[in-house]
Amino acid sequence: MFELPIPEMVIFIVVVAIYLAAAIVGILQLFTDGEKCRRFLLPLVSLAVVLESVILILRAVELKAVPLTGLFESMIVLTIVFGLVFLFLSIAIEQVWFGSVMVWVIFGMILMAGLVARPASEPHKIAATPWAIAHGIAMILGGVSITFAAANAIIYLLGKRRLKQKKVMQVFGRIPNIEKLERMTVFGIRAGFVLITIGLISGVGLISLLGTGVTAWIADGKVTPIVGAWVLLAVMLIFNRQLLLKGRVRAYITIVVFVLILFAILGAALLGTTQHDFTGFSAVELGQQ
Repeated sequence: MFELPIPEMVIFIVVVAIYLAAAIVGILQLFTDGEKCRRFLLPLVSLAVVLESVILILRAVELKAVPLTGLFESMIVLTIVFGLVFLFLSIAIEQVWFGSVMVWVIFGMILMAGLVARPASEPHKIAATPWAIAHGIAMILGGVSITFAAANAIIYLLGKRRLKQKKVMQVFGRIPNIEKLERMTVFGIRAGFVLITIGLISGVGLISLLGTGVTAWIADGKVTPIVGAWVLLAVMLIFNRQLLLKGRVRAYITIVVFVLILFAILGAALLGTTQHDFTGFSAVELGQQ
């Protein structure tokens, strides 16, 4: 994080502080007057989303390109889109557990973005191709969909546990009903499957442009968990269609898929097990290609 240019670093620190405040409010609303605390969540998340957008604008001006190729930029876009999903759904879903889990997920995502924060790098010229643009957008939106599904799966499991313990008053009015949570989880799974499918197909299109063999592409530390997540999503949808998948099992598998996606986005890059990078080319190198 401290490698960022001063303007970006200051804005990013403010964003982290805002999301931390939102996360604290999310906890407070579970133990106090939920409605009184809830009114602070929407302005806080809205402000953070605006400031994150400013970071992307600064990068776009510096790069003279759409800032989607770097890992840090992708994480920022991921949190922005998830924040917008939260803002949109909060209009219809007022239960305090939903808001609390969602803001804590966003807070965790912005902290992980800080781990991979780097100054802007010149994108490879391939980043401007339709294949790369489709791949980047589809994978980011797919990540948002799976994150949304996992958040609902977590709330679902918490609700089922409270009901099993006969703590009905800790559930009633504080989380969306179990049926709605299942529907939102399934929606996230379906959307994630479609988007990740598009991401994988466009990724195959990039192979011919990059000259990378299919075997090397699949064996990449970032691609392998994505393919694994895609297979699990497909299996879940098949079993769900046949009415053979219980809600609790679906919730646990959804969380596993989220972990795989998270590793693909963040873990592989931090561990250095991926060559999936479209940055690092200087302007001179670009001019020579």
